Amino acid sequence: MSEQEVILNHPEILELIPHRPPFLLIDQVKDIVPNESACGVKAITSTEPHLGGHFPGHPIMPGVLIVEAMAQTAGVLISYSNREQNEGMHVYFTTIDQVKFRAPARPGDVMLLNVKLIAGKRSLYKFEGEATINGKVAVSGQFSAMVVEPGR
Repeated sequence: MSEQEVILNHPEILELIPHRPPFLLIDQVKDIVPNESACGVKAITSTEPHLGGHFPGHPIMPGVLIVEAMAQTAGVLISYSNREQNEGMHVYFTTIDQVKFRAPARPGDVMLLNVKLIAGKRSLYKFEGEATINGKVAVSGQFSAMVVEPGR
């Protein structure tokens, strides 16, 4: 199995990033090219806690949570790519830029969260991300993150 064929499911994701339900927003990470790109998968279900209030009778996944799901995918990419160096470390947002919300994400949708590393220096990384639903872009943008010791 080549690196591109690696698929990380819930247990493997939990080993790489500190997020836990209900704030773990990705179900799977696939198509991993270490230190380059990865694709997160998020199946949106009607039982997710934030959908009850956003919006009653017309549930839509909040855009900021979609951006967070892209960031979690990027965190898995960085942690997976540098497992020994980043063991026990956390990946924190540092910037969010040029984010565009183009389409709503609803229960029953499966989002693909494609992230690409566009720059990296020491512990600071910059990414491009795109969330698609049925091949159409729902959210796109750039964001940066930093690898830090927990509690810092």
